[in-house]
Amino acid sequence: MKPLYNKFLIVGIFAISMGFLEAVVVVYLREIYYPDGFDFPLAIIEPGIFGIELVREVTTLVMLISIGLLVGKSANGKFAWFLYTFGIWDIFYYVGLKLFLDWPESLLTWDILFLIPITWIGPVLAPLICAFTMIVFGTMVARTEFKGRRVIAGFLVWIVLITGAVLIFFSFIEDYAWLLYASENFNGGAILSEPGFVDAITTYVPEQFNWILFGIGEFLILISIYLIFRKNQKSLP
Repeated sequence: MKPLYNKFLIVGIFAISMGFLEAVVVVYLREIYYPDGFDFPLAIIEPGIFGIELVREVTTLVMLISIGLLVGKSANGKFAWFLYTFGIWDIFYYVGLKLFLDWPESLLTWDILFLIPITWIGPVLAPLICAFTMIVFGTMVARTEFKGRRVIAGFLVWIVLITGAVLIFFSFIEDYAWLLYASENFNGGAILSEPGFVDAITTYVPEQFNWILFGIGEFLILISIYLIFRKNQKSLP
């Protein structure tokens, strides 16, 4: 098992480094756009800088995916290492912000999570729960495949798992999806060109996170993980 533990260690160090690097970038952004400290409503970012932010998010995902492609052997293994790397990266991103900015004030402090395809927001606790779940699932799959066993999951189990992930995704984008939908001049064009949407985000302060939707999604994912590994235990010779 030592080679596997070495992989976990090396990939973990890479993910931690990425997390701190991401935190450093956000420190600079907040110094520019939130000199008095980050809070809602969101500040408007010029289209050029916003585009660069989108590139940063895409390239970050490419880097995380690349680790999975390099380390994993099978499709399941590559996905598992991606999850493991993503989870550690996300956790240490917040560790970095806490060290550099003494932020967030609590695990229930609201944050911007992603901008693609629309703004994701939620209390810091929510993405941390997702991150820990990703690490657990990724680690279990990686360990199983290292032992030379293929991870078996039925079609229905994958449907439940994907459904849970979709519900969590909607819990994060729900607020700004409604703002976009409700903007008076929305016609399906570029979001930044929608005056109603721009006016809305400069005044909107989130108050209530949809923990019910998030909780159902997380429950479905945990049930799926349990069923996957119960099935794999039964399939052992």
